[in-house]
Amino acid sequence: MKIMIDVQYASQAPDLPHRALLTTWVNSTLKSKESLLKQKAEMTIRIVNEYEAKQLNKRWRQRPYPTNVLSFPFECPPGVDIPLLGDIVICAPLVAHEAAEQHKTLYAHWAHLVIHGTLHLLGYDHISEQEAQIMESLEIQILHELGYSNPYQIAL
Repeated sequence: MKIMIDVQYASQAPDLPHRALLTTWVNSTLKSKESLLKQKAEMTIRIVNEYEAKQLNKRWRQRPYPTNVLSFPFECPPGVDIPLLGDIVICAPLVAHEAAEQHKTLYAHWAHLVIHGTLHLLGYDHISEQEAQIMESLEIQILHELGYSNPYQIAL
């Protein structure tokens, strides 16, 4: 499986993960679901500030506040064969705030959100309880393989 990731840094937040680390997290997710993909794929990860995250969340989800991750799966029109998975937008300041609030390491939270967003690009969702259980178990498994703990366990 060959993935090309366009990483766009549109935030000046400190301690942003490097392209290589983002690619590792995406590849770990794709490896777990390789049969769903063609030989090559492309995607974009855009790292933004709170203002841009708020504007995108308001426009696409009608929610007037920033969110940690947004996923935009690419829906290929019939007869067109483009190996594009879609785009993930991650709000860097919100990731840092949530990591501190949840007593997680910053990169563990980044890894979780990149994996979460990538799974959305692959068609997973968490609207129903059953879908949420499937998606969360995949996230936990992939994070475990990367050496990170379960993001759904509350740290004290």
